[in-house]
Amino acid sequence: MAASEQSPNTPVRSPVAGIAPYEPKEGEEYMSDAQLEHFREILLAWRKELMEEVDRTVEHMKNEAANFADPSDRATQEEEFSLELRTRDRERKLLKKIAEALTDIDSGEYGFCKSCGAEIGIRRLEARPTATLCIECKTLQEIKEKQMA
Repeated sequence: MAASEQSPNTPVRSPVAGIAPYEPKEGEEYMSDAQLEHFREILLAWRKELMEEVDRTVEHMKNEAANFADPSDRATQEEEFSLELRTRDRERKLLKKIAEALTDIDSGEYGFCKSCGAEIGIRRLEARPTATLCIECKTLQEIKEKQMA
């Protein structure tokens, strides 16, 4: 879904199961210590899940690697492994974004747009904890990318 399509009435789900969305308190300052701790918890749990998936892939590839005599069987296995490796490569990039978000939390820059400095917003961060742009800047970036393509 494009950034511009996100509705304020859409229920927000955390990328990590079992962590409830943050409910700001009345008059609570944006990116308070409690909010930062909430997002740190999400990011650390997400990183842990991704690392466990990497370990499962390595074990799966070790255990399932076979030298099939039939070229079709060999090709099927290579395609399966290729798909898994592409998925892990995307997750590797996501792990880098998670590390950057954790660094931003530590430096006090988390939750603010890297382009204009505006608040990204709790709901947007719940949906995408690694977001670095507010809705307006992300929408503008997507428009520019479409024009360049």
